[in-house]
Amino acid sequence: MDPVQLPRQIDEPPTVLLWNTDELAPIVLLHVIGIFTGNVLIMTALGFAASSLYKRFRDGHPDGYLQHLLYWIGLMPTSARTIRNPFADHYKP
Repeated sequence: MDPVQLPRQIDEPPTVLLWNTDELAPIVLLHVIGIFTGNVLIMTALGFAASSLYKRFRDGHPDGYLQHLLYWIGLMPTSARTIRNPFADHYKP
């Protein structure tokens, strides 16, 4: 059997090289957009800047804050059949 690399903590997200996958996504996405538009260097630099800003935002807030923020704005897609309206503050029977 080959040894398997286990994360140090159970809730630790997967990593690629030095970054977590959620930090690497803006870099890769903007790099691909830069390839299509012909501005690879500029878009990759913007990807690193966006990743840095996201990391600062994520480290300054509790886990799941961005998901809750997207839910309350009304942009969180769900697969549930029913979901509470985030704009309704009071319910009457």
